[in-house]
Order: sequence, then structure tokens, then C-alpha cells
Amino acid sequence: MSMPDFHKNVTIITGASAGIGRALAMQLAAQGAWLVLAARNEGRLKTLAAECEKLGGKALVAPADVSDKFQCQALVDAAIDAYGRIDTLINNAGITMWARFDEIEDVDLVEKIMRVNYLGSVYPTFYALPYLKKSRGRIVAVSSLTGKNGVPTRTAYAASKHAQAGFFDSLRIELADEGVSVTVVYPGFVATEVRQRAFGADGQPLGKSHISEKGMMSAGECARIIVKAAASRRREVVMTAKGKIGLWLKLIAPGVVDKIARKAIETGK
Repeated sequence: MSMPDFHKNVTIITGASAGIGRALAMQLAAQGAWLVLAARNEGRLKTLAAECEKLGGKALVAPADVSDKFQCQALVDAAIDAYGRIDTLINNAGITMWARFDEIEDVDLVEKIMRVNYLGSVYPTFYALPYLKKSRGRIVAVSSLTGKNGVPTRTAYAASKHAQAGFFDSLRIELADEGVSVTVVYPGFVATEVRQRAFGADGQPLGKSHISEKGMMSAGECARIIVKAAASRRREVVMTAKGKIGLWLKLIAPGVVDKIARKAIETGK
């Protein structure tokens, strides 16, 4: 009987304390992965690490703010100190917003989102890449359908996800002969805490979701799709049927896609 794809696979997960990151950690732990769990909330990470070890994995708690390059370097160093190698890097950490651009009170909000969503993927990748080359490993970037098409109330978020996608698409080509795969995943709406933590026009977390999460994809289902894609080293995954149709429709009727995007934000579907 063959071993699971991620058995004893040294995997760094950013944004691991909640939502998709937490679900990824638990699913990989069940395969026997050796995890490095990164997020700002150390308490949540410790609780998750204990759960992962009960599932059969190993788990190192490595608190880090991915918008700080020095903390990202320390994160990679901690992984090497603990396990001696890195096989997989999952860039999952992210923050979002819910405000029109002309309602934002301080443009620094745009920079904050870019630092977490874009540079917060670039920094860990930069420091982990020499080790990933040695292991001929995997890089996974958790993007969003807004990385394919802009949507209202998400200007800075969409920009950060477009930048993230462009970076990893380019990196994939550069690494084509290095044995390192780069997978970019584009989820639609997923039922997580991210909307409660979304920034409003005043730059403060909203504390609640403005749309119903009924019928949304679960974090667990999203994580299963990501794990499967990473295991098979897929180039990219657009997760929803509407997202796939939208990519084709954008080529022939971009105005229609804009209307769909507006309705999606209003309804959460």
C-alpha cells in the first residue's frame, strides 16, 4: 500500500490558525505531514498543533506576521531547524476589505492589504525557495476569483490577488527546469472568518459578514481541493463553475462579467 502524498512532507502553512489554513493543516496532518503552522495568533496555533498531532502528524508552532520579511525569514529558519528541509510552502494568509475605493478614509489601507496578500506570499517564498529547490518541492498560492476579475468593494484586495497571481505565474515559468511546482488556486466564496475580519472604509475590522454564508463552500471542501491539486502539482485550479464560465465570458462579453461580479458581491453567490 502506497503512502499518502504528504506523509512526512515538511509543509509550511501561513494563515494556519483559522479557516482554509486550519482545514489544510488538519487534512495534511491526517496524511502524516510534518507541519509548520504560521499565523499571528499563537494560542490558536498551539490548539491546532495539538489537534494535528492527534491526527498523526507533527506540528511546529511558528507565530509570524507575513507582512514582515524578517518574521518570514525566521519562519523558514524555524522550519529548517526543526526538520532540516522544506518540501511544501502553502501561502494562504490573507486579509480582505468591504468598502468602495471612494469611501476609504486612509489610503494606507491599500498598502496594508498589499503587504499581507502579496508581499506576505513573496517573502516566505523568497526565503524558502533555496530549500524547495533542494527537495524539488511544491509552492501553493491561495488566491481568489478576484485574482482573475475585479469586483466592487474589493479594489485593494483584487489588486493584491492579481499581483499574487502574476508573481506566481511568472515564478512557475522560471522554475520549470528546477523541479519545483507552482500551483495557484482560485476559490470563490468560502465560509470562513475572513469576512468578519474584513476592513471597512475606516480601516477597522467590520466584525461581521455583510452577506449570508448559507450555501457557500466550506473551508474543509476548499482545503480538499487544494490538497488534491498540490499533490498532483497542478498549474492552477478555478474552483467554481461560475468562475470557469466567467473566464470564457470575459473574452467575449466583459461587460456582462462586470454585472455578474456586482451581483455576486451583493448576494454572496
